[in-house]
Amino acid sequence: MMLRNFTICGTGCALADFLYTNVDFSDPVFRKYLSKHSGDGGLSPGRLVFTGEFEKFAGVEFGDFLKEVTGGKKPDRFNIGGPSLVALIHAAQLLTGQPVSVRFFGARGKDETGARILEDLKKLPVDISGYRILNATTPFTDVFSDPGYDHGVGERIFVNNLGAAELYTPRDLPEEFFSADMTIFGGTALVPQIHDHLSGLLSKARQKGAFTVVNTVYDFRNESKNPDERWPMGDGDDSYPLIDLLITDREEALRLSGTKEADEALDFFRSRGVKAVIITQGHKPVYLFADERYYNQLRTHKMPVSAYVSERLKQGANKGDTTGCGDNFAGGIVASLAMQKLQGRTKPDLTEAVIWGIASGGAACFYTGGTYIEQKPGEKLENIEYIVEKYKEQTGF
Repeated sequence: MMLRNFTICGTGCALADFLYTNVDFSDPVFRKYLSKHSGDGGLSPGRLVFTGEFEKFAGVEFGDFLKEVTGGKKPDRFNIGGPSLVALIHAAQLLTGQPVSVRFFGARGKDETGARILEDLKKLPVDISGYRILNATTPFTDVFSDPGYDHGVGERIFVNNLGAAELYTPRDLPEEFFSADMTIFGGTALVPQIHDHLSGLLSKARQKGAFTVVNTVYDFRNESKNPDERWPMGDGDDSYPLIDLLITDREEALRLSGTKEADEALDFFRSRGVKAVIITQGHKPVYLFADERYYNQLRTHKMPVSAYVSERLKQGANKGDTTGCGDNFAGGIVASLAMQKLQGRTKPDLTEAVIWGIASGGAACFYTGGTYIEQKPGEKLENIEYIVEKYKEQTGF
């Protein structure tokens, strides 16, 4: 028998992505702006830098840099971005027709960029009544995508303007946020005042009975501050025991743990009391760990990516870019866990959730940007279900 009125509430990074889709990172014009050492403000594949720090590094205004590397052309695509909002959108699309409410709490500015985001959000199944307007610019990221990077795997570089996200505080989160069945903190390193109070916010959600999820983003602020030390998880290690599921990519996992390998990072997070961890590695296998007191016994601790998706990409079918793959991966995990909760499972199956994450992240490679606006409800779910089926045939899970 299914539970009713399941609520998912998320906060964290939500912004506009301005996508430049065919940039060559090896081009001499672009290469001179690449980072010389970690945290120096230069550009680095797979990483994020703040606009102001980049301008200090480059010695030029960001607008002048854009003109130089793009020849003055406009972005190829505008898209809703951000590890929190994109993951929630994807989860809501997969949960079409289910008794689930997906809500986002965050901030935008009263400007053209915010209006464009709002216009697209009207077409998407997420409750944005908690998406506040603050007196600042809407957060945005310029995303430079090189589809030929790493032997055709592709990679992106992000230049972020915090805008209204810098002003968003814990006081902006209402009580109903903490009372959700599932409370998600996504990319809070790009919402500084939320990130710096993360342990208290996680504790409050836990006290209210919420299942807590944290999905990370590259923490340029702490990388720049001290590139030789491991990043804090928000305000420190006290956050870890309050996390029911941590989703992170390899580089972020290594920087958070201070280790050099993914399996070592898993051991670190386990020792700090995290209930379950998932580490993505792009086109390489996903690592995972779950405490058997809270999850069904894992059938594996390492899972391959989708061979079906990889083969289609090699054939050049519907190739978009890798922007938003990680965010959609997280959304697929959230949707699967919600479905399992609705089915009455007291101990979720993390392997099953990761299958939905892998299918979701892979599918995001077939379109440009992280957010896909459906032509009809259930369209995305149908596509993901097919990839899930192919994955299960591939692995036997």
